[in-house]
This record gives sequence, C-alpha cells and structure tokens, in this order.
Amino acid sequence: MTQPRTLTLAGPKPAPPHVLTLGDLLGRGVSGLPVLVLLALALALATDTFLTGTNLDNLGRQVSIFAIIAIGQLLVILTAGIDLSVGSVVGLSGVIAATVVFEATAGGQVVLAVLLALLAGAVVGAVNGLLVAVLKMPAFIVTLAGLGIARGATLLITGGRTVQPLPPAFQAIAGGTTLGIANLIWIMLIVAAAVAFALRRTVWGRYVYAVGSNAESARLSGVPVRPVLVSVYAISGLLAGLGGVLLASRLGNGVPTSGTGYELQAIAACVIGGASLFGARGTAIGALLGAVIVGLLNNGGTLLGIDPFWLQIAIGVLILVAVGLDQLNARRAAEA
Repeated sequence: MTQPRTLTLAGPKPAPPHVLTLGDLLGRGVSGLPVLVLLALALALATDTFLTGTNLDNLGRQVSIFAIIAIGQLLVILTAGIDLSVGSVVGLSGVIAATVVFEATAGGQVVLAVLLALLAGAVVGAVNGLLVAVLKMPAFIVTLAGLGIARGATLLITGGRTVQPLPPAFQAIAGGTTLGIANLIWIMLIVAAAVAFALRRTVWGRYVYAVGSNAESARLSGVPVRPVLVSVYAISGLLAGLGGVLLASRLGNGVPTSGTGYELQAIAACVIGGASLFGARGTAIGALLGAVIVGLLNNGGTLLGIDPFWLQIAIGVLILVAVGLDQLNARRAAEA
C-alpha cells in the first residue's frame, strides 16, 4: 500500500532568536567607556569647575533624565525602528503631571498626577506601536506624526503658558536624595538595571533581538512579532513619560516646550553607546554610557563657553560617524 505523500513548503530556514551574551555586553555595551574616560579627563584638565561637587551633582541629575529616555529609545532601535515622538511625550507628560498638582498639596494627588502622566506616555507609545505593527506604517512617519500631535496637545492643555508653581511634594521627587545620592540617579539606575535584566534574562528580551535581526524569520520561529513591537513602543513612551515627570519635578514647573530636541539626544546616546540603527544590537548599559557622553559634551561646552550650536553640530557628526562605522562593519561581516 502506497503511503500518502505530504507537501513540504520550501523556504528559508527560520533563524533562532538572538540571545544576548556576556560577549555582546562587553563588546558593545561598554564600547563607549574609553571615550567617556578620555572626555572626562580632558574636561577635568581644561576647567577647574568640572570636578566640583555642584557641577557633578547637576551633571548627574541632567544625565539621569536623558538616560531614562535613551533606554526607552533603545528598545525601539533594537527592533530596527525609531521613535521621534519621545521629546514631545516628555513635554506632554510633564505638563499633565504639573497641571494635576498645580493646586494640590496632598501626596495622593501627586501620585495620581504621576500615574496619569505615565499612562499618557504609554498610550502614545502603544498607539505608535499599533500603527507600526498592525498597519505596517513606517516607524519614521508614525512617530514624526506623533511628535506633532503630542506637542500640539501639550500647547492646547496649557494655552502655551508655563504651569507654575508646583507643590513641594511634587518637586521632592527629583529634588530629593536617598543615602546622599540624588533620587534621579537612583531612578535611572533602577530603570537601567530592569531593562538590562529583561533584555538578557527573559524570553521577551530574546524576542526583541530576534525581531530586530529578522522579523519574518522571527515570526516563522513562533515569535509574536506584533505584540513585541507594540510593547517596545509602549515602554519607550512610558519611559519618556517618566522623563517628563522628572523634568517637571526638577524644574518646579510644567513648560509646554520642554523636551524639544530630546529625540535627537536619545538617538545619539543609543548610537554612541553601541546600538545599531539596523536593529538587534545594543544594550541598556551602552545607552546609559552614551547618555553620559552626550551629557558630558553639553556640560563641558557650557563650562568652556562653547556656542551650543556647535555642540548640536558635534552630536550630529557623532551620529553620522557611529552609523557609518556600524554599516561598514555590517558590510565586512556580510562579505566574510
């Protein structure tokens, strides 16, 4: 009796999800460390005020907010996407939190303000993710539109006016210290540690790298590509919202134009820290170090009296150089 034949569909063999190893962490996660050390030494030698306690404290607080936003941006970049809306989400979330606590002093109302601001950031991110994952719209276009919508909503809420003054209970979030270290730094370290753990030790983290490596192969391997994409954009929005809350708390007011240009700073931090805009490469530690390098450039420029417009040019050049080197390495690997 002849056995029935089964039809086998030919096609590319699904690639296994990329697993981040210790070698990845050491090779790319701390690739910016030599640059960081050299830059810090140069600033210490060039100015007497760089190593003062006041300047280092101010630098740490400023870098913390950038780093949190950059870590959220990293998750999107790992999937070969980009989120241009994070700067506007910073402004929107900060204004929402500031508006809620404007006339409030009770701690419960401060908690509610923070939760609403974080929810707003997550919702903007989730909508971006749904449009990218479900409707297959380009991430650049979707998040560029999100940038304009979120900024417009911020101006509508405030009428273009700064929301101030804010109660001490809200300002204490970013202004306080724990064990002699600024709360902002503790929050940054917690966020970095949580994301680093999720990327290295969880199935979700392996899925993120797999989607960035080859979304179609990941889908054929059983990876839920759409939920993964929605989740990374939602987390990016959530962390941008957290950055907005912390910035409003640090400034003591809700500025409708706050966060302008932060998307460039976040992308620069990720790329300088070793992330690839082509996806699947990068670490939370790298994004953190990249944010510190960008912060050092801004801080050093201020201390040395350098025109801030030159600093913008320098950051843009760094992005071009980093992306160019990454593309060159990719071509060499493909030819090998």
